[in-house]
Amino acid sequence: MSTLLQSSAAHPILVTGATGFLGAHIVSQLLHAGHHVRATVRSPSSIPKLRTTLAQPASPTSPLTIAIVPDLTAPGAFTAAAEGVVGIIHSASPFVLKVESIENDLLKPAINGTLEILEAAAATPTCARVVIISSFAAALNLEAGSRPGYTYTSADWNPSTYETARTGDALNGYGASKTLAEKAGWDFVAERKPHFELVTTCPAWIFGPRLDEIEDLGRLNESTGAIYRLINGTLKEVPGTDFGAWVDVRNIAKASIQGLVRPGVGGKRYLVTGGKWNYQDAVDAILEEFPELEGRVPVGKPGSGKDEIDLWYKVDSSPAQKELGIDWIDLKKSIVDMVRTLLDNEKRLGVTH
Repeated sequence: MSTLLQSSAAHPILVTGATGFLGAHIVSQLLHAGHHVRATVRSPSSIPKLRTTLAQPASPTSPLTIAIVPDLTAPGAFTAAAEGVVGIIHSASPFVLKVESIENDLLKPAINGTLEILEAAAATPTCARVVIISSFAAALNLEAGSRPGYTYTSADWNPSTYETARTGDALNGYGASKTLAEKAGWDFVAERKPHFELVTTCPAWIFGPRLDEIEDLGRLNESTGAIYRLINGTLKEVPGTDFGAWVDVRNIAKASIQGLVRPGVGGKRYLVTGGKWNYQDAVDAILEEFPELEGRVPVGKPGSGKDEIDLWYKVDSSPAQKELGIDWIDLKKSIVDMVRTLLDNEKRLGVTH
């Protein structure tokens, strides 16, 4: 199909947060589709690993260039990186639940980083569209609990405010950071009426394979860590459900790219989830595919996850499926692929149990 953007070496697509779990997949998919990409990293030390992960050695002919943005909240942080780009996918935003200050570690970086990327886009005449990767947490009402029978849609918003988030716990702080950052983006467009279009994608828990070589299995992003704890022998019981929805990293990467390049989707917000999930279904899939992990993985009550799923809300991701062309990867494949990369990294690092 035709695309909105035709990138080139002179006019690439900018991707922020390229060294992250999701960011690496976005850049990889763009490169495989023939696009030129300018990826941002926070320090020069990240560049060799990113090039290795993406199999893109430094070369004048490489479709991948890298820009260093040490502080995404600094005034003019992305101005130079955005110069000449035709589109932007903004995936750089903190997702950490162990923080010293909710305001300084979650709220300000998310909100100010979003505003800085939009300022850069507004100053770049060639930029036609910006995709901000928000989160299902920006739609989720944590206070309402599991809400059996309720279906979340793109019209839903997390009701948290800056003040309630600043004085609450980290989970609420994270949800509020994504909510307030996304709202700041939509307010920017409404008030400034820039030349570019805005699209937001809102993924739930993100699972699936890692592209990079993990340096420290004790320091993983939140969703990878949640699955690794199921297989590293530290859990004796299957955890209860925390978030009732999930998506594969390859699906949210594709959805965000399609949100950038497809005509007719500008100005839209998409919830992007592959369906419901719980930890019991995850451990069932792991033990079926990797019987050698018996003893390391909590067993729980095999097959009981289906009953628990009925106690949780639904998420309407049909607009993403129809308008962005997403074929959902199922939970078993996503979890199995993720565990396989974790086991490969254990072997490479010499980790034994």
